Amino acid sequence: MDQIAQCFHLEGSIDRIEAFGGGHINDTYRVFNGDTGAPDYLLQRINHHVFPDVAGLMENIDLVTDHIRSRISGAPYPANEQTTLQVVPTHTGGRFHRDADGNYWRVFEFLKELVAYDLVTTPEQAYEGARSYGYFLRFLDDFPADRLTEVIPGFHDLDLRLRAFRTVQEQPAAGRESACRDEITSVLGLADALLAIDRLHKEGSIRRRVTHNDTKFNNVLLTPDDRGKCVIDLDTVMPGIVHFDFGDGVRTGTGTANEDEADLNLVTVDLEKFRGFSSGYLGVTRDVLSAIELKYLGLSGAYMAYIMGVRFLTDYLAGDVYYKVASPDHNLMRARNQLRLTKEFLARLPDLEAIVRKA
Repeated sequence: MDQIAQCFHLEGSIDRIEAFGGGHINDTYRVFNGDTGAPDYLLQRINHHVFPDVAGLMENIDLVTDHIRSRISGAPYPANEQTTLQVVPTHTGGRFHRDADGNYWRVFEFLKELVAYDLVTTPEQAYEGARSYGYFLRFLDDFPADRLTEVIPGFHDLDLRLRAFRTVQEQPAAGRESACRDEITSVLGLADALLAIDRLHKEGSIRRRVTHNDTKFNNVLLTPDDRGKCVIDLDTVMPGIVHFDFGDGVRTGTGTANEDEADLNLVTVDLEKFRGFSSGYLGVTRDVLSAIELKYLGLSGAYMAYIMGVRFLTDYLAGDVYYKVASPDHNLMRARNQLRLTKEFLARLPDLEAIVRKA
């Protein structure tokens, strides 16, 4: 591992390297510096099976972080308290290193004294996480989205996900369809209400922007006193619409249970956390969002929960070929969870829209 790390332009000396974090896609290591005053680093092996265009991926990150840095430097308080990731180049000036085994590696400066949490426990935390995501969108409001590589084409394309679902439904894995007929009915019954955002996006009524596309709470680093500071995990940054980021933020941050919860009675929406998220996000973005973007934010949580429900059910019908599972019905349980959350968002839509209007 030391040999890989030494391919990059690191300050100081390497004391030790340890596995870091619990990510499921890339393998991450912390490089501890042996020199006082020199930074530690994060060394990552990029999963090039998930992200085959490593050059495009790293160019996206470089372009976006450079632009964010330039915006932060001229921003007033409190926007200027935000920070962003710093890519460390190789000794030849490259953004990544390819080793003899065909693995791709990159390095970021390690941001000391900042922390990430898997779960939102208070409306105040929801506010702070959302505020950093809001600044992310605001700082990139003037960046041309079409300069970025679409690293996962159709990632949040609902029509594409539904077509994949229908294809698998026609030829499901043995014994799977009979166990999920109610869920299939739910997917088909909810489609029309939720395709509205997808249609508006594709017809150009909703602006194509730079979006993060994976706005879980643990992708924001916070200060020790829980102030949102830095948006991380930029691998999925690409062109999208604001509803992808707002929607996934409220799906993961204001739902009352994680997507592996089997007891559907525990799955609903925490309106106070939704209010906190909306206030944090819209407090820094409302003036750069259009009327139609704002109009559909209340629906976006249902949109993103529905996409996840469709994806989990598709994988269940296919025989569990994409997501890691702990049991034969794990993907079915996840699908039920996310479809329940979709219905909970829809049942509370008037309240959610009112919160967005007032935020």
